[in-house]
Amino acid sequence: MADIAVVLGRLTPPELDGLRSLGPHGHLTRPLIEALDRAAGGPGAGRGYYVPNGNVSATGGPHLVLRSDVAGWLFDSVPQMTQVQGDG
Repeated sequence: MADIAVVLGRLTPPELDGLRSLGPHGHLTRPLIEALDRAAGGPGAGRGYYVPNGNVSATGGPHLVLRSDVAGWLFDSVPQMTQVQGDG
């Protein structure tokens, strides 16, 4: 699986806006799933960047959301490790 930054960097600004408008736990639309697949290398290649959230739609299909670390990267909520240096 390619680097998150590389894959998200291949999305168009409107696609990124679409992901951001859903929030970190929003259900992905078919066009956004297709955009992630394209950015990851082709049909189905984005699997792993999005995952089922355990819920199903009215038609029985799984609701897909961004994987937590992908959402964290996109929404800049991944905890940053900070090293505190002491005096001495």
